[in-house]
Amino acid sequence: MKYFYKVMIGLDLTEMDDILIKKTIIILKFLGIDKCYFVHVAKDLAIPQEILDNHPELLAPGDESIEALIHEKLKQYDFPPSMDIEVFAEEGAHPLDTFVRWAKIKDVDLIIMGRKETLEGSGSLAKGVAKKAPCSILLLQEKRPPGLPKKIMIPTDFSDHTDLIYDFGERISEELDAELIPVHLYDVPHGYSKTGKSYEEFAEIMKENAKKDYQRFINKFGHKELECHFILYEGDTQGKALVEEGQKLGADMILLGSRGKTKSAAILLGSVAEKLVMANNVLPMLIFKKKGETMGFFEALFKV
Repeated sequence: MKYFYKVMIGLDLTEMDDILIKKTIIILKFLGIDKCYFVHVAKDLAIPQEILDNHPELLAPGDESIEALIHEKLKQYDFPPSMDIEVFAEEGAHPLDTFVRWAKIKDVDLIIMGRKETLEGSGSLAKGVAKKAPCSILLLQEKRPPGLPKKIMIPTDFSDHTDLIYDFGERISEELDAELIPVHLYDVPHGYSKTGKSYEEFAEIMKENAKKDYQRFINKFGHKELECHFILYEGDTQGKALVEEGQKLGADMILLGSRGKTKSAAILLGSVAEKLVMANNVLPMLIFKKKGETMGFFEALFKV
């Protein structure tokens, strides 16, 4: 099944690029991508001295030399023969804005970025892109071995919005023969003591209420009734709590979506999703964003 058409992959000219390209190739074949843009964006495209020392033949302007380096690197990998590949390097005072602008110009359906765990780098660009990109984002982690997911965790609040993500999760898990694991965070509201109940008693009340919400969600949208994991949220950030739960469950991908509040093509993440992006640098994560103003998200996602 074809899920996306055009993808933009962000490269930073470090060791992470090789890791990202290897993982991306596997994902590309599954998603049925037709067009790949490999892009490097920086404040200054001056070539680092270390690269110049290793490649003294580089005399062209910074953008052309960097593009040549990326082309040479891509030749080392086995892309699908039909894949249309384009490489470009861009300079801008604000790399995040430049990257997002090019995603709009190229009208990409998906952005793929790397998340570092031990390699040097703050990951600020990837975090910013996840928040502001006009399309879906796939974040691939440094240490995870290449491969397609077999356990997919979906953080869910049982809203109508979650229905879209749940629907996609069912489709992709069936094709991958992967397990789909819904997870719901709940907490004990302030002032619970005024009810005369203990913390533990009120936590159980909240959990039972969440279970009823899940059942109503399943019945309303006709989804498969899967085992939903209910996690009591007790002070750690919501993002950290979800990452820890994903690790306990052995999940190898997190699937979530932004909560669009307007018809703008550039939809920001919801607060929980944003916290998860900030906290998670260990589990691959696919974030869906509504792309375009006139075409429904899943019409665009599953069009033939």
